[in-house]
Amino acid sequence: MFDVRPVAYVIGLLVTCLGATMLLPLMVDIVEGRGQWHVFAESAILTMLVGGLTALSCSDAGRQGLSIQQTFLLTSSVWGVLPLFGALPFVFGATEASFVDAYFEAMSGLTTTGSTVFSNLDTMPKGLLLWRGLLQWLGGIGIVVVAMVFLPELRVGGMQIFRSEGFDTMGKILPRATQISSSISTIYVTLTLVCAGAYLLTGMNPFDATVHAMTTMSTGGFANYDASFGAFSGAPEYVASVFMILAALPFVRYVQYVAGDRGAIWRDIQVRGFVFTIGALVIVVSVTLLAVFPHHPEQAVREALFNIVSIISGTGYASVDYMGWGPFLVMLFFFIGLIGGCAGSTACSVKIFRYQLLFASVRVQLRRIRAPHGIFTPRYDGRPVTEEILNSVMVFFVFFVVSLGVLSVALSLTGLDFITSLSGAATALANVGPGLGPEIGPAGNFAGLSDTAKWMLAFAMLVGRLELMTVYAMFTLRFWRA
Repeated sequence: MFDVRPVAYVIGLLVTCLGATMLLPLMVDIVEGRGQWHVFAESAILTMLVGGLTALSCSDAGRQGLSIQQTFLLTSSVWGVLPLFGALPFVFGATEASFVDAYFEAMSGLTTTGSTVFSNLDTMPKGLLLWRGLLQWLGGIGIVVVAMVFLPELRVGGMQIFRSEGFDTMGKILPRATQISSSISTIYVTLTLVCAGAYLLTGMNPFDATVHAMTTMSTGGFANYDASFGAFSGAPEYVASVFMILAALPFVRYVQYVAGDRGAIWRDIQVRGFVFTIGALVIVVSVTLLAVFPHHPEQAVREALFNIVSIISGTGYASVDYMGWGPFLVMLFFFIGLIGGCAGSTACSVKIFRYQLLFASVRVQLRRIRAPHGIFTPRYDGRPVTEEILNSVMVFFVFFVVSLGVLSVALSLTGLDFITSLSGAATALANVGPGLGPEIGPAGNFAGLSDTAKWMLAFAMLVGRLELMTVYAMFTLRFWRA
């Protein structure tokens, strides 16, 4: 009989920790005096009570090992359950959001998607703004740990290529996860503090610097203003660009760098591919802006750099409404959102390494056509790539495209137009944030969508953040019989 107690034990602990973090916005609201502190007090008590009782009731299972089914269930359930409690402050608070809106916002926060259903952010209580930032910050570090500890073990989407850098989690519940978590968490916190300090030096007030540092390093993109990052210009955009790039690099390389391996970061083929891709895109967009629109050269480069880095990393900030940049650049931004950052980072979407593996496979196939009797093996970062990994990557691409198509059609059935349906499906699966069009584009939000569409998109955010197959596998009977 399948035992859910080990899974429930870990989820209970995480829910309890989530409830404890609600005390931070509670204190902020007391200082601001907006009268919302009781919202966080009630939400925290309820969350910690449910989480604590769940963990206590399953504590005897905490020393048991995790089977492959339990590991899949744990990674998926965490991102499905935590938004239920993360939504409480939005339901009870000044937003008075419906449950579907609150859950959508919490799911968007914890998966670091950045799509929002809220407007009038400029006047929202600071406690709620901080809570949005905290959700993304916690989700950012959470997905790094999942990407380094769980996904390589689950052998999905080609992530097993990084197993030598991951940690064996079978046998005991997270036996070495504390090691990877402590190292990465220290680096994550340090980079967040440095980012906040840099924002302060560019003129942001302490609250904006803190929240935007959290949503920058998590590549989440929640901002404190309806204008997103358009509320700032100049130096803050350069600071954000730098730290979004840093957040989209593999965190395990930072661990190696701190340990004394100074060349670890640049030796990573993912990093080089990611940086070169950004450089090429910035040149193309900057030249196009200068040729078509009246831009100062510095402004063109700054706007191109910021918005490209924001979309390719999955952060989702917008400093301008690039829907007005013409059809070529609008479509370019759509495809940029499907690239993504590096594996083992807070960035999302398809990820650079999968495209590199795909191109390596294509090159080998072309060589085989020219020399049918030759023996050619795809290589990644100097290492031969097994057929299992290539198959896993191809399956990921197929499922991503199929999921994009099915979700787009499903959204269109709710009454959405083609552009909104397609870009909404893409931004949810890729966890990017803004879509295209006047409704959900960089100048809009998702408030006007039907409840059915919001539930679909919330589920797509979860599926996309966990590399698709982690969730889809649990819907097969064969998986549970294994």
